[in-house]
Amino acid sequence: MSVKMKKHQKQISKGPDYPKTANGSSKSEKPKDPSEGEQLDVGEHFMVRRHDDSEHPSEIVHKRFNDTKKLFEYLVHYDGYDRRLDEWVPRDRIMNSRNRKRRRDEINHVPMSYEKMDPTMAASKKEHEAINKIKYISKVQLGMYEIDTWYFSPFPGEYQKQSQIFICEYCLKYCKLKNSFIYHLTQCTWKEPPGVKVYHKESLSIWEVDSSQQKLYCQNLSLMAKLFLNDKTIYFDVEPFLFYILWNVNKDDGHFIGYFSKEKESLECYNVACLLIMPQFQKKGYGKLLIAFSYELSKLEGLVASPEEPLSDLGKLSYTSYWSWTLLEILKNAYGSISIESLSTMTSITQTDIISTLQSMNLLKYCKDQHVICVTPEMIKQLVSSIHYKRPRFILEGSDIKWTPKK
Repeated sequence: MSVKMKKHQKQISKGPDYPKTANGSSKSEKPKDPSEGEQLDVGEHFMVRRHDDSEHPSEIVHKRFNDTKKLFEYLVHYDGYDRRLDEWVPRDRIMNSRNRKRRRDEINHVPMSYEKMDPTMAASKKEHEAINKIKYISKVQLGMYEIDTWYFSPFPGEYQKQSQIFICEYCLKYCKLKNSFIYHLTQCTWKEPPGVKVYHKESLSIWEVDSSQQKLYCQNLSLMAKLFLNDKTIYFDVEPFLFYILWNVNKDDGHFIGYFSKEKESLECYNVACLLIMPQFQKKGYGKLLIAFSYELSKLEGLVASPEEPLSDLGKLSYTSYWSWTLLEILKNAYGSISIESLSTMTSITQTDIISTLQSMNLLKYCKDQHVICVTPEMIKQLVSSIHYKRPRFILEGSDIKWTPKK
């Protein structure tokens, strides 16, 4: 992940000094790769130099000609790493030693048509292919930050030719050209998210946005979020969801930090569909704040709920940390016996999530066909001083929430 910060004010005359972007308008003939006479092929394996100057075995999964830099770039996947670390690299970062052997299924296998597949297998394959589409957009400019993207997102076709796009962090309008973006910033009158402010404390606020009233905003948000969420599949059919925007206000203006969405009516009692903290704000406690907020809404609704699965690796870490801290906060002050059911009622966390969390801390035993919480003051003391008990940076008070359940 790479995030660069570039300062600018929203009201500008000449515009900020944004990084150059490909405009896709060059009509000149594509020259040969200047660093190597022979172009490299998709499917080949090379050692590739990463940003830290280490070399790692990698596969070329796509290539393109960069009209701005006038050279070929190659999208490489580092073996053993998550695909969010795939990146476009110039030829001079790819070592000459290679393995021309491509994956067998790419050369010899003729794919079975979806019509001949089992419906479940066909749906799974289509979803897998959608998730692993080529990440054409490698950078996004959001406010003062230039951010490396992680995954493919289905922006309109003409945007797939851009190595970088520009997004207004107020209305979330996206632009493919720097000049168009600069002009938009001079015209945009938004100063905060749309919708209703349902939480405010110091410089942080959370806004509830009804997608049926702000459909374009929520669609733009979903497209941007997909650049950083691998398993997200809803981009345009946003109307069944509510969106909760985490916003920060400083002396000059406001900034988009992250969001979560939830279904207006969830038969499975999910209180979060997707949750994202933008990369430049991660590991600062904002994710746990949104998780805590989602459970406070569940308490107000009188529901026991859980996030929709699958969770990302980062999401799983955040939820496990939140669940562990929440349960230990209760157990360290509890007197006498306490049941899993009562913990669930107090926290709105499902019994399944409570059981898995207690098991991870060795606080649960299975006896006579039921789970029994087994704790001693010494065990709690050790856990409170360990990694399992990580006090959130932001403690959410229910009294700060101005929200009533929808009827």
